[in-house]
Amino acid sequence: MSGDLLRIATAGSVDDGKSTLIGRLLLDSKSLLDDHGEEDLAHVTDGLRAEREQGITIDVAYRFFATERRSFILADTPGHVRYTRNMVTGASTADLALVLVDARKGLLEQSRRHAYLAALLGIRHLVACVNKMDLVDFDEPGFRAIETAFDELGASLGIEDVQAVPISALLGDNVVDTSEHTGWYDGPPLLELLESVEVARDRDLEGMRFPVQWTVRGEDYRGYAGRVAGGVLRTGDEVVVLPHGSRSRIARIDTPAGTVDEAVPPMVATVVLEDELDVGRGDLIATPGATPEVARELEATVCWMVEAPARVGARYLLKHTTKRVRADIADIAARVDIDTFEAQPADELGLNDIGRITLRTAAPVFGDAYAANRTTGAFILIDERTHDTAAAGMIEAARPGRAPELQRSPDIRWHPSALDRSKRWSSLDQRGATVWLTGLPASGKSSIAVAVEEALVEAGRFAYLLDGDNLRHGLSGDLGFDPASRSENIRRVAHVARLFADAGAVALVSLVSPFRDSRDDARRLHEAAGLDFIEVFVDTPLEECARRDPKGLYAKARAGRLPGLTGESAPYEPPEHAELVIRDLSVEEAARRVVAKLKPQGL
Repeated sequence: MSGDLLRIATAGSVDDGKSTLIGRLLLDSKSLLDDHGEEDLAHVTDGLRAEREQGITIDVAYRFFATERRSFILADTPGHVRYTRNMVTGASTADLALVLVDARKGLLEQSRRHAYLAALLGIRHLVACVNKMDLVDFDEPGFRAIETAFDELGASLGIEDVQAVPISALLGDNVVDTSEHTGWYDGPPLLELLESVEVARDRDLEGMRFPVQWTVRGEDYRGYAGRVAGGVLRTGDEVVVLPHGSRSRIARIDTPAGTVDEAVPPMVATVVLEDELDVGRGDLIATPGATPEVARELEATVCWMVEAPARVGARYLLKHTTKRVRADIADIAARVDIDTFEAQPADELGLNDIGRITLRTAAPVFGDAYAANRTTGAFILIDERTHDTAAAGMIEAARPGRAPELQRSPDIRWHPSALDRSKRWSSLDQRGATVWLTGLPASGKSSIAVAVEEALVEAGRFAYLLDGDNLRHGLSGDLGFDPASRSENIRRVAHVARLFADAGAVALVSLVSPFRDSRDDARRLHEAAGLDFIEVFVDTPLEECARRDPKGLYAKARAGRLPGLTGESAPYEPPEHAELVIRDLSVEEAARRVVAKLKPQGL
């Protein structure tokens, strides 16, 4: 038996016969156990009770089988439109896609959808299994019409290897053996086609990519384990380790089968370098001069997989090779119309939608375009609250972008002061804390904060105002007003406020800070350091804010000259558990309320 492996994904519309075809392949290739017969063909892969009851496939079932010429891993993916996301999962690692087409119906919307997804996922070989030919008396003109339409579909999607086979999965015609009913068809039966298709040249053997999964340590041994994602690893080759850029050479390559001189995708290996470098999980070993982009901004195509829609500003955990980083959706460019494959403008993506988005990541991602490398070009987005996989994504372009979160430099520790915090606070006769005032633009936050600062300083307290506009003159002068930049601004201000509070000051933060999770992060930052954090919600109605409008922002927004104004065209998430809510009070009275909130805590 050949060691050559072909990964296959099957797809098609409901009742086109995918499961029956898989059962027939397994049965006629002698890959079924003795307790399966022809009456069980469709149920070989339909293992879920819900599938048997509904008569549809709703999950991805994998089967392994082999012939003397080749080994196969076959994924039976869902046909129903609701489970498009499962088709993406099953096809993401496939070399070839089988698209089932009912000979009586021709190419349907789902057939086009699955062909499009196959192309999107980088599959370069597409086979139309025109099934149920026995129900149309093995009609050649009908088959040729479907074959022509499928060829045109493949050409429009940029897939060069497109073929069609007339079959009857139920009866076995042209599945494993040539059918006597299709003398007009001069192509091979399906299994012979699968045995002969050439996929080795599809693999990326150029730029070397080795994402590190973990470090293996032993006596006089330090290796980096992972799976080869691209190129060829050879003993003696020079390599560079991202993100820090250290260089070395490969001293040894160990695999489960023993030490080898070279490793290629998708081999598992442990790489030993000549130099002892600081390499860990999430780092990437690559070829010098041919490295992927160290990116913080990704343009990508995604298939949305959850009911909760994708919206600009939403934050997710991005898993890319062996690395996990937080990422914000900075932009939703378009939704793909599956009927025309054209991109349509969109504000959000719903379940099973396919669209183009821009992500900004909190730490560097070593990304290639998916068309160049299906491993380093792919990622998933995870909802951190539910732990659901929210999307599967394919990178179109990776750029350095702006860093939405500054990471701690490597190999450093927090340098403690020789002066104990309690001694510092005792000498000041006050405790440090942060008062965080949030609300819509023109709600009165800054006016209240100024009044509180003045009252505290006049009473002999150490206080300082950190106003949002003032901070954008320097500390955050490099940031815009998109959701990712807003989140980064809040993060920076939170760290500055924490330092002030640690020094014994009352830091008065006046910031729109529209995202609840960003404010919660600021709270957790303080609480982890043992510092008080008091959230004040200045709850002024939108129309009252627009009536005041001291900077003319609402007027510009309503005239269409200022997109993304919080409260108008951008969301504001009010606090759920603020320590103090200011509503319908004068500036003086509101300031008194804030000061009164500080007194019981000795602030």
